[in-house]
Amino acid sequence: MTAAPKLATYADLLATPEDVKAEILAGELITQPSALFEHSYVQSGVVDGLRGPFDRGRGGPGGWWIVVELDVQFTDHDVVRPDVVGWRRERLPSPWGKRPIDVVPDWICEVLSPKKGVRRDRVIKRDLYARHGVPFYWLIDPVAAVLEAFTLERGRWVLAGTYDRSAVARVPPFEAIELVVADLFMPEPPESAEE
Repeated sequence: MTAAPKLATYADLLATPEDVKAEILAGELITQPSALFEHSYVQSGVVDGLRGPFDRGRGGPGGWWIVVELDVQFTDHDVVRPDVVGWRRERLPSPWGKRPIDVVPDWICEVLSPKKGVRRDRVIKRDLYARHGVPFYWLIDPVAAVLEAFTLERGRWVLAGTYDRSAVARVPPFEAIELVVADLFMPEPPESAEE
């Protein structure tokens, strides 16, 4: 009879090298290399579009913390590092010096990564976020240049909208502003000069 595998904890995550993105899903320590340029560009685009109006209150209502790749602990064996994550300040009034954050986020955005990352973001993490009551979830595909926004209703994700780079939209939970979706993505590559 073989012993049950040891479930990873936050201590295991902290033991990984700082330049490696690590998360714990269902007790399994998962590591991946740093993001591709287009992935990071989308993360920056999301923060650029939301931080002013929602974090700083410039041109919007304020009242949020919007950050990238912060450790969020749902359980001892589920610690994630979302690409972009947000909390309403009344639910997380004083985040200074906290790591990991153990308050369920009000919104999570994942940027799809090639290969294994797509299933992880579309299925495993999406189910985890629903189980823990994250009310809003965005999935962004940097290759297709599409944003999918979901809202949690009675424990299930409902597609609130799919937006391509041509959209200017009020996307939940940030309906107070019109989001220029094209600004999230890298410019389209120039057409080939070959004839």
